[in-house]
Amino acid sequence: MKRDNDSKDSNYKMTIVVPVYNELANIPRLGITLLEYLTQSKVKSKVLFIDDGSTDGSFNEIERLCTDNPNLNYIKFSHNCGLSSAIKAGIDHCNTELLGYIDADLQTTPFDFDKLLAYIDDYEAVIGIRNKRNDSWNKKIQSLLANNIRRALINDGIIDTGCPLKVIKTTVAQAIPFFDGLHRFIPAMIQLQHGRIKQVPVQHFKRKAGTSKFNIFNRSFKPLQDTFAFRWMRSRYINYKIEKTDIY
Repeated sequence: MKRDNDSKDSNYKMTIVVPVYNELANIPRLGITLLEYLTQSKVKSKVLFIDDGSTDGSFNEIERLCTDNPNLNYIKFSHNCGLSSAIKAGIDHCNTELLGYIDADLQTTPFDFDKLLAYIDDYEAVIGIRNKRNDSWNKKIQSLLANNIRRALINDGIIDTGCPLKVIKTTVAQAIPFFDGLHRFIPAMIQLQHGRIKQVPVQHFKRKAGTSKFNIFNRSFKPLQDTFAFRWMRSRYINYKIEKTDIY
């Protein structure tokens, strides 16, 4: 029997959110790898798949994986809403102290969550830096350009904001005001809350199956638009600290 995902689940400490969009060829290996990690995770963890309106049969495989497995759950969107929406849904439905995030393509490995978890007690978020990236030169150049533009415009000090391996304290993640494209600025949004961030090198692998959903438009031009949107929002962000109150 599945657990109720609406209330606080003290049996687990971390929920691993995995957005999925048309990754049918990756799902079997993804399921095996995640289940292997759960058996040796540094903290007791579970997985929440977010199917972002897949049209290739990915959800059928996700549903099969989750059947009768209390450590695996899913949310299925009625249509494709985009990566930011999928991440937000995972954050909204997380009922554990910690939230982990990883992409379904397994270009990063869940086993590196333990590297991030080693620091999470002292930080609001611990994020990966993809070490020795195994991508095409075209993809590397696009990502380098996007990262350089973002750092120049917002100066957040984040080396690899696009690394799809993160551990965040859930209360911090749930306080982030989301908009489309915000997944690129999660660390910067945490900094707006005066959150402390640790960056840790993690492994990076070639994509073994499926195809990337990103191109020069959504790696370069759209991030530039989103960066200006973030700058505008940061300049008007409300952040206060209460010194004293008689409300109990």
